[in-house]
Amino acid sequence: MLFMVVFLSFLSLIASGYGDLGWIDAHATFYGGGDAAGTMGGACGYGNLYSQGYGTDTAALSTALFNNGLSCGACFEIKCSNSKDPRWCLPGSIVVTATNFCPPNNALPNNAGGWCNPPLQHFDLAQPVFQQIAHYRAGIVPVSYRRVPCRKRGGIRFTINGHSYFNLVLITNVGGSGDVHAVSIKGSRTSWQVMSRNWGQNWQSNSYLNGQTLSFKVTIGDGRTIVSYNIAPAGWSFGQTFTGKQFL
Repeated sequence: MLFMVVFLSFLSLIASGYGDLGWIDAHATFYGGGDAAGTMGGACGYGNLYSQGYGTDTAALSTALFNNGLSCGACFEIKCSNSKDPRWCLPGSIVVTATNFCPPNNALPNNAGGWCNPPLQHFDLAQPVFQQIAHYRAGIVPVSYRRVPCRKRGGIRFTINGHSYFNLVLITNVGGSGDVHAVSIKGSRTSWQVMSRNWGQNWQSNSYLNGQTLSFKVTIGDGRTIVSYNIAPAGWSFGQTFTGKQFL
């Protein structure tokens, strides 16, 4: 039985493109200042990255990696390519979560400022985590990366924003492949309803769900689905956060 669980977990790693399946070349820069204050908010909608548990181990992804926001929450292991730039690289690797988008700058060439232009695979790292793999003065360094499972503490968190007939649910702290690809919601007086992705990891339902206990069904990029039943009580209100089950 244990062997089967391990084998299925391995297959899910392959399906989502992460695990020890080889390193891919890219480049990395940094932003946000020494305290990473400039990384707060961002295109994934996570808001305060400290209170959400992401801290400074975060990255903004170029267009080629961002996947129009579906990569939000994905985790990457990154190491500086010492063989290509021994002057600026430091040993070791980091693991970061995708929390933002690095927009292209088409006014600049890809090799001189347009680091996030398509089709480049590029990570704009929070400054503190960049300095774990490269010297500050480097500015930009060659790196290698691979997708890895996200290790999160506690369950998936669902923050319900919006108003009646417009339920906007921010989904954070997702383990496994980390990137949420589909969400359904169920009230105690409704059937399961597919939510649409509004932006980043904010998922929308236009149903009237006030006064009902709420359940959520989440599918991540590796194809796995988890259901959290009745995690929001009937007396929930907008602005509250509720915790569900977690992917291992």
